[in-house]
Amino acid sequence: MPGLIYFSSGSGNTRRFIDRLGLPASRIPIRSSEPFTPPRAPFVLVCPTYSDGEGRGAVPKQVIRVLNDAETRSHLRGVIASGNRNFGATFALAGRIIAAKCDVPLLARFELAGTDGDIARIRQGLDRFWKAQLSTEPH
Repeated sequence: MPGLIYFSSGSGNTRRFIDRLGLPASRIPIRSSEPFTPPRAPFVLVCPTYSDGEGRGAVPKQVIRVLNDAETRSHLRGVIASGNRNFGATFALAGRIIAAKCDVPLLARFELAGTDGDIARIRQGLDRFWKAQLSTEPH
């Protein structure tokens, strides 16, 4: 299965979700001074949402920096977003923004570090997604 790239802030919710998901994944560093090797193969991005009540700042700057690289962006196949349902309409907004700007599907949303049900649902969804992707990509 192709990989996952994720961003997780100091709170670690997204990292805990990725750890529980149990699939190969690379973390986008919090600090730009930390090393990061951009993916050069198809990947799904897992991204938390950080925004004010109006939705400003929903996509973390670190994620924007990675996606601003055209080569990296060309390998993006989908996005999974997290957030906090307390923020209502802006819940998992980063996923909707990235999906629209990069013309990829928003595959799933989950709250905070996800539930056991989220883990099972997303793991199964990724398996189906990658099987479909790999059957349609040129060889």
